[in-house]
Amino acid sequence: MSEKPQVPLFSAVRANAGLDLIGPLARVVDRHWYVLGEEVRNFEREFARYVGVEHCISVANGSDALELALRAVGVENGSKVVAVANAGFYGSTAIRALGALPVYVEIDPASLTMCPRALEQTLEHRPAAIIVTHLYGRLADIESIADMARIAGIPLVEDCAQAHGARLGSRQAGSFGDVACFSFYPTKNLGALGDGGAVLCNDDSLDVRLRQLRQYGWSSKYHVAVPGGRNSRMDELQAAVLREKLPHLDSWNAQRKAIARRYSAAFRELGLEVPEVGDDYVAHLYVLQVPQRAHFVSSLAEHGIATDIHYPVADYLQAAYSPAPEFSLPLTEAACASVVSLPCFPGLSDAEVQQVIDAVVAYFNSEDQPC
Repeated sequence: MSEKPQVPLFSAVRANAGLDLIGPLARVVDRHWYVLGEEVRNFEREFARYVGVEHCISVANGSDALELALRAVGVENGSKVVAVANAGFYGSTAIRALGALPVYVEIDPASLTMCPRALEQTLEHRPAAIIVTHLYGRLADIESIADMARIAGIPLVEDCAQAHGARLGSRQAGSFGDVACFSFYPTKNLGALGDGGAVLCNDDSLDVRLRQLRQYGWSSKYHVAVPGGRNSRMDELQAAVLREKLPHLDSWNAQRKAIARRYSAAFRELGLEVPEVGDDYVAHLYVLQVPQRAHFVSSLAEHGIATDIHYPVADYLQAAYSPAPEFSLPLTEAACASVVSLPCFPGLSDAEVQQVIDAVVAYFNSEDQPC
């Protein structure tokens, strides 16, 4: 086993280095208002402005954001919702929580995001909604997908949990769909100190409905007007921390992208398919597709490098819901069998980036690779 130090997949210590996190927390404690107060209102306003939309409704976590967004656009028990099956089951969790039925479509083999041609074939069946996931920090072909959804009159939900700050021209992830969902889990490009999420939109009526849904369905205190409401509120502590972090998001994304560019430049020389780094990719994860993944992961571990797999099982093959024979998506299954994530986060040192590059190059140049 290598004597080299471990290169972590992510380090909260390094990602948060230099931040004043005590000040925002103390501000909340001194105010003695912990839920739906000034910090939440200000974060909602500031994040909406950052993304370029009218409304931000903060919630308890990204999964709740997806579920409440689907409910707000009219998804109910028995509805069909289009999604991809290689994105960790998060969208599927929300769909299933409403008693709706997922309709999985194939991915583009280069971006690993929803294939617009595959989506088009499902629209004639009139699904109740579409979830488009900006996977690994890369925008899906969102303009094409948004145009198709608009023409078909089907609500489009953007899953932006991994794409804070990704851009296409002057528009950001979260500004293309009818609603957009974000997670602020600590490892995200914009991460809290615990769970947190948000739903963004430009529609005043959706804004009102989502604010009711996140708090029991109330129209006013103790008056339940909207069915399916729940208790899903971001607390003041998380909002205060996110306000402290938001001004740093673009610079952190730039650091992630700089690492990704170094990786892609080095790995392209090996003949590998590598992520292209542009404004539409904020490098939440740097993912390669490696045919003999287990051997590759083992080799990098011997060089002191942590990896992970995002994500190993297609949603329709998850044991909890039994294999679904009506779905057979070869590109999706091939991706699930081959993807592997490398360290890529703010605070990763130049020496560590080079250590990762050297290990990957050594693996692919090795005569001991499995056939």
